[in-house]
Amino acid sequence: MQKDKYDTEEIQEEQDLDPQTETAETEVTSEEGQTEDEVETLRKELEELKDSHLRLMAEYDNYRKRTMKEKSDLIKYGGEKMITSFLDIMDDIDLAIKNMGSAESVDGLIEGVQIIQNKFVGALKAQGVNAMEVIGEDFDADRHEAVALVPTDEADKKGKVIDCIQTGYTLNDKVIRHPKVVVGN
Repeated sequence: MQKDKYDTEEIQEEQDLDPQTETAETEVTSEEGQTEDEVETLRKELEELKDSHLRLMAEYDNYRKRTMKEKSDLIKYGGEKMITSFLDIMDDIDLAIKNMGSAESVDGLIEGVQIIQNKFVGALKAQGVNAMEVIGEDFDADRHEAVALVPTDEADKKGKVIDCIQTGYTLNDKVIRHPKVVVGN
């Protein structure tokens, strides 16, 4: 009987431990379950962020390539508008040359060339190119290129532009070709 007594005590002890063990196990399981759910949620968020990041990088790369192409095209075809306006003037010059042999007077040729020149100047002005009027201005080394100094007795002509050998041009107020001038000394 002693065996039975010990068996009963062991069973009693096991029964006392079982509820605590079961509770501890269920708490761990529920904590692990919550942790697994949280991990799964975090994995999904990470995947969404990775996807979002990759899409953003692809959009930026496409933007960069598109702007590089636009810049390249602008450089390559930027003068197209000006060149097409010059083509009309070129047609007029060709027509003038063709008619020079059959022209009855020089006055007609001169008038035709002046019309072509005015058309050319108009095309340049439409693009922002203007001739510089420099005679009578004070000499400015940043705006003028002196090719000669001419002694003068008149005090009001000293240090001023007396003559222009070659016309200078500006593009939107920036000097793109300096005028070659004669300066009074």
